[in-house]
Amino acid sequence: MSISLYYHPYSRAAGTIWALEEAGVPYELKVLDLMKGEHKGPELVSKNPMGKLPTLVDGDVVVTEGAAIALYLADRYAPGRLSPALDDPKRGTYLRWAFFAPSVVEPAIMAKQSGWEVKEVAAGWGNYANAMASLESALAGKDYVLGDTFSMADVVLGGLLRFMMMFKQIEPTPLFTDYVKRLDARPACQRADARNVAMRKELGLQ
Repeated sequence: MSISLYYHPYSRAAGTIWALEEAGVPYELKVLDLMKGEHKGPELVSKNPMGKLPTLVDGDVVVTEGAAIALYLADRYAPGRLSPALDDPKRGTYLRWAFFAPSVVEPAIMAKQSGWEVKEVAAGWGNYANAMASLESALAGKDYVLGDTFSMADVVLGGLLRFMMMFKQIEPTPLFTDYVKRLDARPACQRADARNVAMRKELGLQ
């Protein structure tokens, strides 16, 4: 199989499993021991100088960053099903909220929890309250980011929400809770969760 994912079940690569399962493509996992620092070894650093997970290799193509990997998989393996066509007006909304998750929501949460003092006009994420209000606006009155249609943007945005709510980093409002329940019911999401659990057991991490 051509797709390999450098992975550890307690890394962001765990979320990439869901994207792969939604895309419906075969893949292999290259497990790296984070505690031993294998992610900083020459094999991964030669592909991703950051030495971070996830890193996906698809033939001769290397893609890093969880959101980029998810959108890449949708465009290459599920265009029209998991990603809107290039000339579809919905593509703007799709890209907007897919990038909003890692570039605004996550740093806003980290800033709030860590007590970072930053100038809101200089910080790309503004502040926590505005980030949460914007996130609610993305989902209000809709089943998914694109309305009635599930897309890879839901894997990116919804995956972050699932994780943050699990660890009580985001208030579980009724809107967020209902959205996550819809995502939890997806067979691909369930397969991904099961594979991550199985890998934790296999590695003796539970």
